[in-house]
Amino acid sequence: MSTVTFDSNIIPSFPEESAAQASAAVRPLAAVTGAELQAPLIQGGHVRYANLDYGASAPALTIVSAYLNEVLPYYASVHRGAGYASQISTSVYENSRNIVRDFVGGRADDSVIFTRNTTDSLNLLAGCLPQHDGQYSGEVLYLDIEHHANLLPWQGVPHRSVIAAPTLAATVDKLRAELAQGGVSLLAVTGASNVTGEILPIAQLASLAHEYGARIVVDAAQLAPHRRINIAEADVDYVVFSGHKLYAPFGAGVVVGRPDWLDAGTPHLAGGGAVREARLDSVSWATGPARHEGGSPNVLGAATLARATQVISGLDQDAWHAHESAIRSYLVEGLEAIDGVTVHQIFSDSEDTIGVVNFSVEGFDAGLVAAYLAAEHGVGLRDGRFCAHPLLKRLGLPSGSLRASFGVGSRLEDATRLLAGVETLKLTGLGWDYVVDEGRWVPANDHRTYPEWAPNTPGTAGAAPCTVD
Repeated sequence: MSTVTFDSNIIPSFPEESAAQASAAVRPLAAVTGAELQAPLIQGGHVRYANLDYGASAPALTIVSAYLNEVLPYYASVHRGAGYASQISTSVYENSRNIVRDFVGGRADDSVIFTRNTTDSLNLLAGCLPQHDGQYSGEVLYLDIEHHANLLPWQGVPHRSVIAAPTLAATVDKLRAELAQGGVSLLAVTGASNVTGEILPIAQLASLAHEYGARIVVDAAQLAPHRRINIAEADVDYVVFSGHKLYAPFGAGVVVGRPDWLDAGTPHLAGGGAVREARLDSVSWATGPARHEGGSPNVLGAATLARATQVISGLDQDAWHAHESAIRSYLVEGLEAIDGVTVHQIFSDSEDTIGVVNFSVEGFDAGLVAAYLAAEHGVGLRDGRFCAHPLLKRLGLPSGSLRASFGVGSRLEDATRLLAGVETLKLTGLGWDYVVDEGRWVPANDHRTYPEWAPNTPGTAGAAPCTVD
């Protein structure tokens, strides 16, 4: 296997203070599985895969992978098994609730319900909105910047949406005005935008919601892998997030929050384990997490999610933020120094942003740039509309843009490789021919080989339907 080394000398120079800051991210902050994965290049040879797609699914922490191998021999059905392995699995599963509750600074009586992912968690909560005599007691209020996970579940219940203003301050004012009209039972907001990484003032919004008699749910799918969360301190009622973005394998999600709505809501999955007593034509439902966890749960998903939260909780916060900030600053400065590249944001007054950079390259379709970076430079990032169609349209990007996202396993070299690829594209153009297959750009005459156990395809199977308006 030949290895390709890229020349980073074409990267624009940065101020001395930026170079000093960048030293905080020369090495990964924590070890992740697959960190040295070799990616085949279309022009021949291999290069270490530069994973800049953490915002979609983050690689598993090596500590979590090791824990999985430790737990796996004890894997068995939970809750009703008398056998040794079943008892161990049940203990691991139930203790995972306590670990996750501690991770988000939950209150002692907060419910912890394991789900499939963040989307599943928010759909579950949508089924628990309070009703009186069959009528909903209020509306759900949300912004137009939300991921579809925090947008679509509310469209099936009484709801109102607010178009975010050009500044965070003005957006908070717009939310206040809507809440002041009354009739809102739940404010649903993202903790950090999955498109741009901008962080919202969660504690302030929680106070605002409560001032007008509403509760708040925070979609922390993007926030939790990058910032400490304390829902008791911030007075947040519900928080949801996913393991696959938090360095844990086996898609598992969670909703943590006040138990009254959850205990009275429609059971999310009608089935075994969710009942007190089942009859041929009626049922008495359980309360607590069991009410919404019908069927055999994802034991390993919950266990690895909990273990990942322990690792993240143990990070030195200053080093954690310095590592991420260094990569982001370096990448933003480098992209803005390249002619024809635009870095996008929602609010002009954003003060804090997680490890996400959204950008576009003038004259090139975002999907083509992503395919080029992957095939010719071994860089993986996301392109498209990021399951946030209303926001992309408002940003003037109806056909999509590019998103580089990173985390504790990232290193400055990943950003350097991305910048080198974009600069080369602007200077010399594409080095290979590309075609559209099933709505996705792919290299023409792709001769690269894949692992023997993997389908040897250009990767367009199952392309998302939202690639076309």
